[in-house]
Amino acid sequence: MAGGNLTPRQKMINLMYLVFIAMLALNMSKEVLSAFGLMNEKFSDVNKFSKDYNQGLYDQLASKAGENKAQFGVPFEQAKQIRPIVDEFFKFIEGVKSEVSGSFKPEESGVNKGKLPYEAMDKSTIDEVWFAGDGYSKRGTEIVAAFDKFKSGIAGVIGKDVKYQIIMEDLNKRFSTADVTDGEGVKKKYLDYHYKGFPAIATVSKLSAVQNDAKKVEQDIYNALIGNTTAAAASMKNYKAIVNFEKNVVFQGEAVKGRVVLGRYDESTVPQSIVVNGASSKIESGQAVFTATAGGIGEKNITGKFTFIEDGKPVIIEFEDKYVVVPRPNQAIISADKMNVVYRGVDNPISVSIPGISADKVTASAPGMRSAGKQGAYIISPTTGTSVTITATGKLPDGKTVSSSVPFRIKGLPSPQGRIRGEASPKGPKSSLEQSTVTAVMEDFDFPITVTVKQFNLKVPGQPTIVVSGNRMNASALAAIKKAGRGDVVTISEIKAEFAGLSVKPKATSPCSFEIQ
Repeated sequence: MAGGNLTPRQKMINLMYLVFIAMLALNMSKEVLSAFGLMNEKFSDVNKFSKDYNQGLYDQLASKAGENKAQFGVPFEQAKQIRPIVDEFFKFIEGVKSEVSGSFKPEESGVNKGKLPYEAMDKSTIDEVWFAGDGYSKRGTEIVAAFDKFKSGIAGVIGKDVKYQIIMEDLNKRFSTADVTDGEGVKKKYLDYHYKGFPAIATVSKLSAVQNDAKKVEQDIYNALIGNTTAAAASMKNYKAIVNFEKNVVFQGEAVKGRVVLGRYDESTVPQSIVVNGASSKIESGQAVFTATAGGIGEKNITGKFTFIEDGKPVIIEFEDKYVVVPRPNQAIISADKMNVVYRGVDNPISVSIPGISADKVTASAPGMRSAGKQGAYIISPTTGTSVTITATGKLPDGKTVSSSVPFRIKGLPSPQGRIRGEASPKGPKSSLEQSTVTAVMEDFDFPITVTVKQFNLKVPGQPTIVVSGNRMNASALAAIKKAGRGDVVTISEIKAEFAGLSVKPKATSPCSFEIQ
């Protein structure tokens, strides 16, 4: 659509493009345009009501200030500052609405007499006025500046008072002019996203909604100044139960004493400052976060204070508590919850200790359990059942005993893995297979168990299965191997094995194979 010397073909394309745009505009539903108009009427009615309602709140605050200046004098002075800020912004938006709809004459007859011609307001009237290139025009910049001025004006009156933080959060959310990312991930200017390309009646309706938001902020502020607690501030969802113990460290059997209180953890409650043990701390998620280095062992004090600004005056909330510094542990106790397992038929080493009690004051017991010859070390050899419980008992300095029990599952030893030439599936010449030994191993098993092969079956493709006693090839096996051809896979299965020095018998041993090359 650029100017300059255009070819006849390009002129025709441009003309077709204009016709296409016109057809799209004609497709705008008249019902949708009328719906925007009705929405605008509703917002306008609510705005009139809000104006009267807010006036009533303002008058009520003025009356209270006259009756009790000590309590309501300062709030009324704040209300007198808020009112012109809201009125100025409201009137500015009203002027913008007039600019948008100024080219449309009201209906002169019918049921909509005196109203804007909603169905005729299907084109945008602000695209060339509010925008210049990819940014704002002078008028667009003025509109955004009016939003920001409104927010900063309100913040200048109540922004530092903790009582109004919820209102400030709502204000900043409703009147944010930050860039907006659309559904396709494209970042757009605030006015571009909300107004550009929309029918004029839609723009007017949205501006009426902005006026309504401004009246809502004014109403919330007046209510807060009067002392009408908002639902958001009073909601029990903003509170959490906090347990305060008289002592942060107790011994077993000692009485545990404390109190349970309700406290707020919401992010809107932000103090002017927070000091812990003489040092400033930071606020995170509505909580004061501090770090201190633990000194000598024993009971320590922690003190500090919050400072809030309320009604223009500092309000100080002091706190004090105690904590106990204990010796640093020098050994970790780590266990895998699903690995409390001992194996049947073998000696399972077990270490037992109780934190805070010396090893010579700790004993352990369980069926099949015995001492390993040094303090804290034991051996358990379960034989029957599916579980065993190990109980540790320790003697405290005052003569009392404490005990703790831990259940262990009893499992059989895992199956051995068959091997030929030390591998599961090796390859090589027939001569290598003829000289190889069939073995079995306990792969990935930490106990030092020796497996002895007593018998196995050898199968050469096309030859009958040979049963071999021992762990080396006999004459029949060697004869069968000589008949194997290149590429044949010789299978060794039905491996019978024994655990050396153990009474338990192994499960079935897995087979192995050898490929002739």
